[in-house]
Amino acid sequence: MILFHKYIEWSDKINNKLGSAASWLVVALILIITYDVIVRYLFQSSSVAMQELEWHLFAIIFLLSAGYTLKIDDHVRVDVFYSRFSEKKQAWINLLGTLFFLIPFCVILIISSENFVLISFKVGETSPDAGGLPARYILKAFIPISFFFLLLQGIALAFKSIIKISNSKKLNATKD
Repeated sequence: MILFHKYIEWSDKINNKLGSAASWLVVALILIITYDVIVRYLFQSSSVAMQELEWHLFAIIFLLSAGYTLKIDDHVRVDVFYSRFSEKKQAWINLLGTLFFLIPFCVILIISSENFVLISFKVGETSPDAGGLPARYILKAFIPISFFFLLLQGIALAFKSIIKISNSKKLNATKD
């Protein structure tokens, strides 16, 4: 269990840093959007690159914050029943969901995006739009990277669930 705790601490630390980085990117995105709106509506000027930068930053924010969102248990969940369950049942649901859905999904996505990203790097993919951003491959590289960090946090969630389940078994054993 000590290894579980160390892994959880390590993974949480990494995803805290990524969450912090994503929050600073939100500030940058707000400033860029504000600038774009002012330039567009006051000076009737617009830039394709600026608009692409906005959605590139949004995509990076979304991707980088996935592991952090899982860490703080703020991800999307249909918890019609989940919220009514005991902590032990919630831990079982988290463990099974992580083992059978989250981890395999992350692994499949990391593996399947490899060629997608490598080809983009090899051809030096740029925006197809005139005046667009020159390095689209950087954005695409965030796909496997972010799912790798989500995978790390998913493993940490599985370990947290195992700890919670085993602690509840110890508590029940001492009550008997």
